[in-house]
Amino acid sequence: MAAALPPRTVPDVHCAVTEAREDDMKLTRRGVIQAAGAAALAPAVAEAARKPWPIVEGPDTPKLCLGMWDGGGDPKQPEISLRRIKQLGVDYVLGGGPKIPWQEEELRARIESCKAQGLTLYNLMISGFPNVIYGRPGRDEEIEKVIQSIRAAGKVGLPVIEYNFYAHRAMEGYYEETGRAGSGYTAFDYDRMKDLPPLPEVGAYSAEELWKNLTYFLKAIVPEAEKAGVRLALHPNDPPVPLSRGSAQIMSTVEGWKRLIEIVPSPANGITYDCGVTRELGEDPVEVCRYFLSRKRINHAHFRNVRVVKPYVKYAEVFPDNGEVDMFAVMKELVRGGYTGTIYPEHPRALDYDRQCGPIRSIYPGGGGYAGIAYNVAYARAMLQAALVS
Repeated sequence: MAAALPPRTVPDVHCAVTEAREDDMKLTRRGVIQAAGAAALAPAVAEAARKPWPIVEGPDTPKLCLGMWDGGGDPKQPEISLRRIKQLGVDYVLGGGPKIPWQEEELRARIESCKAQGLTLYNLMISGFPNVIYGRPGRDEEIEKVIQSIRAAGKVGLPVIEYNFYAHRAMEGYYEETGRAGSGYTAFDYDRMKDLPPLPEVGAYSAEELWKNLTYFLKAIVPEAEKAGVRLALHPNDPPVPLSRGSAQIMSTVEGWKRLIEIVPSPANGITYDCGVTRELGEDPVEVCRYFLSRKRINHAHFRNVRVVKPYVKYAEVFPDNGEVDMFAVMKELVRGGYTGTIYPEHPRALDYDRQCGPIRSIYPGGGGYAGIAYNVAYARAMLQAALVS
């Protein structure tokens, strides 16, 4: 007779499930307790991480700036405009430079005039070298005057020199467009001026000619800017049309901006980044900002918004809050990319208050005055403070 088999052991399924549930409950209770603890600590952690308020501009942040005359007032009393700028909480100003060659004494006087109102003069626009642009006789003498100006700027501690490089600017295409509640927008339509002939005293220049002339200029002045500790900022063509009275516009494309900074590779050879112009081209202002920031070639920035009907040729400059540019995204990119230069919330819109009280010194149809400037500054500062804490 066969021996009896030992009884088969069957797992106690009920016990296994019960133990698993108890383990799950322990884990769940532990998770609840941990979550509750984290929730209790969250306000303290957030408080510890929060930056002191108010958020202020400093050496490691972007800095808002205005033009020296954006405060309005009597042209014979610049201190009035500077005082009004300071009242808006702006600490940096820019302006048009004197006739070249700049003299150290004159620059220092301007710096001291701003300093008396609690302001820092950060950027001056240089001009007066048409023979350089047109490749005419006398350009070497003009270049020498520019070099003397750069050296003077370095001696007085002026950080940035801005400039333009175009044979003709397409101003004839501007007109005023009625904006919200009757405010003024600055609109542009290339059809208004595209068939205008070259000016007799200027002529027409091809892209190749202008690139050749710009290269000659940069190779002479960029090394001097490096030695002086000054950064150069070339403003893009604005309006960014393909031709202006027969002359090419070599700074009217992002590819042109990229070509510029490679002519003489140096942080001293940079651009004025303008998110409004970038959008006028149909480009992504954030991506373009990132490209030039990553190469340390944004030496000044303009902060304004537009609505584009057709890239390059038809658009309107609008309020900073109702255009196509994501202004907060641009500001965050400037902060993220470590930009520490100046940001100009320029081109105020025409408001009734400025129309009635004046003065409006804008050269653009639909441009405004001090009230519009105050609006732009408030908007830009909100964007900057939010970007610095986000």
